[in-house]
Amino acid sequence: MCSWCWAFRPTWLKVLRVLPSHLNVGYILGGLAPDSNLPMPLETQKYVQDNWIKIQKSIPGTEFNFDFWTLNEPRRSTYLSCRAVISAKKQHPNFEVLMIEGIQKAYYLNAQNPSNEDTLIKIAQDIGLNKESFKADLKSTKVNKLLLNQIEMIKTMPISGFPSLVLVKGDLLKRIKIDYLKSNYIINQIIT
Repeated sequence: MCSWCWAFRPTWLKVLRVLPSHLNVGYILGGLAPDSNLPMPLETQKYVQDNWIKIQKSIPGTEFNFDFWTLNEPRRSTYLSCRAVISAKKQHPNFEVLMIEGIQKAYYLNAQNPSNEDTLIKIAQDIGLNKESFKADLKSTKVNKLLLNQIEMIKTMPISGFPSLVLVKGDLLKRIKIDYLKSNYIINQIIT
């Protein structure tokens, strides 16, 4: 549910297409905002919408459906979406990326609220997950613990925001600088 991660997606897909096959790509969730049923404060809503406008100006082609703000009651709550990604991966590793993409498209293009469990369950069904297993995992202590472990792990990495890329070689963690428009800039840092 990070709008900058959404804007980075096209470039990231280009990077993935040319990475050497011996490199393993892993995703770690940052959490962003803990569970809450409270409506997002108006000043936070304005901040996020202004961010969407800023992204559209600086990263051409990035789409946002601003109807989200009138069709939903926005909440500053992203842990549920993070647990949805972990729950999807539990059924099969291939579902991890499908769930991330499903959440992003639901939120940014289809004006659906991924802070709502029913939105996430619909995405899970659409990508082919077992609905009952997904619902149980989404609420499980085990999945929540996995999320909290990932959030703690991020604190040990050389990153300062999202999206972030870190190359791991043995015990060495190297931060990869991001250019939202130039995939070669990223690739050259990884394969050199």
